[in-house]
Amino acid sequence: MKIKYSLFSRRNFLNSLFGGGMLVFLSSLLYPIVKFIFPPSQEPDKVVLKYEDYKDMIPYTARVFAFGSKPGILVKKENYYKAFIAICTHLDCTVTFLPEKKMFYCACHDGWYDENGLNVAGPPPSPLRQLIVEIDGDDMIIHKGGMAA
Repeated sequence: MKIKYSLFSRRNFLNSLFGGGMLVFLSSLLYPIVKFIFPPSQEPDKVVLKYEDYKDMIPYTARVFAFGSKPGILVKKENYYKAFIAICTHLDCTVTFLPEKKMFYCACHDGWYDENGLNVAGPPPSPLRQLIVEIDGDDMIIHKGGMAA
């Protein structure tokens, strides 16, 4: 059955379809560029945690905490704490601390870091980012640091 009157001609319909496809294509190209120029969230300079939640940790155990949008990992040594960004330097997977080996492990590609965050095996090209831990009364303040040393 042929319709006498149509809102769109065949040419208008195909032009709209092509234009919509081009719009989707161009927006998929522009999205990563915009996210690069305007990152979604900045990493904080410091994070304040309650020391009470961490003071009873057994030596060579670890607890995960939020450092902005990234996970951080706090390891208790004999009488002090060390903190790292818990992101593998190879492909940004999350690392875990294995207390029985006293090492960090990245399960994505079998990457290993020692207890000080230095890369010792696997594909990670550089050490974990170390954070600075200070205890101030009832607060544990974790600051940005550099690479593990």
